[in-house]
Amino acid sequence: MNDKPLDGQLALVTGASRGIGAATAISLAAAGAHVVVTARTAKGLEQVEQAIFDAGGAATIAPLDLTQTDSIARLAAAIGERWKALDLLVLNAATLGSLAAVPSIDPKEFASVLTLNVSAQAALLAAFDPMLRRAAAGKVIGLTSSVARTPRAYWGAYGASKAAFETLLGAYGDEVEQIARVRTTILDPGATRTKMRERAYPGEDPQSVKPPEDVADRILALAIDGFPPQHRERVG
Repeated sequence: MNDKPLDGQLALVTGASRGIGAATAISLAAAGAHVVVTARTAKGLEQVEQAIFDAGGAATIAPLDLTQTDSIARLAAAIGERWKALDLLVLNAATLGSLAAVPSIDPKEFASVLTLNVSAQAALLAAFDPMLRRAAAGKVIGLTSSVARTPRAYWGAYGASKAAFETLLGAYGDEVEQIARVRTTILDPGATRTKMRERAYPGEDPQSVKPPEDVADRILALAIDGFPPQHRERVG
């Protein structure tokens, strides 16, 4: 049995300073991938990098704000100078915003949510499309939420942003399916012990929901085994 099934592969994980992103980066590195981890919080990334190094893995940290105009292009240029292809792109970075009734949604905050949850994701796909196409089997895994397809009171802003993200990633998957070896999947992690979940459900016992490592295990399995075009699933 190969204990390093991703040996020689390159993965990029966004929102990787904590939660699902951090657990995913650590899991992918343990399987042999060189993982580029990005987030706004440098300290969190350094902790993830150290955990990967301590386990004998390889990682590169790239602290940046994905909502800044040129940050994604700079990141793609820097990665492209060092590596030819990108085997896996995990689109995990997102912001919740405030939970509010639709008439009470703050326009400026809503614009900020859409910038990270939608516009930045489009920019990431555009910037890394050439490297994904050069991979033997490029994979894009996008993290979503059930509220993208099942509207819920007070979740209108976040749900709308995730619905737009799903449409965006699905369209990209349809575009590349017949012309490149790139496949996309939409993964709903379900109830998971994260800071975002804690903000949304402040009275919930964190131990009552699964840890981020469970989601990371599923992402690792998808990275190793692959998936059919336009795949979608829920964890747990």
